Amino acid sequence: MAVETLSEEQITEMAKAGLFYGHKKTVTHPRMKPFLGGRRNEIEIIDPEETVKSLAKAIAFLKETMAQGGIVLWVGTKPAAKAAIKRVADEFKSPYVIFRWLGGILTNFKVLNGRLNYFLDLKAKQAKGELAKYTKKEQLEFGKEIQKMTRIFESLAPLTRLPAAIFVVDADEHATAIREARRLKIPIVAIIDSNDDPALVDHPIFANDHAKASIEWIIGKIEEGIK
Repeated sequence: MAVETLSEEQITEMAKAGLFYGHKKTVTHPRMKPFLGGRRNEIEIIDPEETVKSLAKAIAFLKETMAQGGIVLWVGTKPAAKAAIKRVADEFKSPYVIFRWLGGILTNFKVLNGRLNYFLDLKAKQAKGELAKYTKKEQLEFGKEIQKMTRIFESLAPLTRLPAAIFVVDADEHATAIREARRLKIPIVAIIDSNDDPALVDHPIFANDHAKASIEWIIGKIEEGIK
């Protein structure tokens, strides 16, 4: 996806998806200035060439990571990102987080893994009818526990070991996830907008991280690239 191969039609398509629209200049992060191409009505415009170059590099990294059997953890809890994150994670049978980042998913992985295994075991026993030996009250409690844990743990079931990389939509929104990954030296791929610090991310993708159309476009290209 080299810059030279981009046609006017493709640039128009990206513009319609809102990829180049950042935030107001008042919240621009100083380290983002080299990746901006101008300003319109006080809104920062991300340089299209930087978007394309950074996306190509991120796709190459993710493709190589997954080809080597590495797990990628996909993270996007904003309403605009949830559907795309779930889609790409399901496509590659990867773990994902679309509700709330649980502190310690990475830095306290041993404890989380224990809870995850407990959930999967309890769910399997329920499916096999092995919980029928308990009293009705106990079965009801197990049912409530499974229902509560499903929302938290079901999407993390493929996380059988620490991820080889994490993908994040909006680094600023997911500061805890970024901090945990950096602490463990887990490579980070993230959609970075004009208000984010690109220095916190190993493989930034410079684009609008708050519009659904932009997020869908970026993740769609990543899916295509990995396939």
